[in-house]
Amino acid sequence: MHALYARLKKDSMQAWLDKESLAPGADWEDEIRKAILGSDVVIVCLSRHFNGQGGYRRKELRIALEKADVLPEGRVFIIPARLEKCEMPKRLRGLQRVDLFEPGGYKKLVGALRSH
Repeated sequence: MHALYARLKKDSMQAWLDKESLAPGADWEDEIRKAILGSDVVIVCLSRHFNGQGGYRRKELRIALEKADVLPEGRVFIIPARLEKCEMPKRLRGLQRVDLFEPGGYKKLVGALRSH
């Protein structure tokens, strides 16, 4: 995720990543919620590791899904981005994903982001 964040920033994209964007002492749970709700687009980075985790990452996904549910029909808010071959979470299976490990995957992601 850090490499994707760095690449997006290098390509002049506004990106937010907790490990880079949170100030020391910040209430990280509250700040992450604000960042998700204030975003135009959320990239959900998926891996086998993500699928095996519960906890706050799942909560972050629920926050993004809740916002997506109240947006106008057809509005792209969540972009599932697979970092490696892995299963898609059930709630994301209806969304077109981008495979960042495939040739041209990053270019497709940037194209989708720039169309917003």
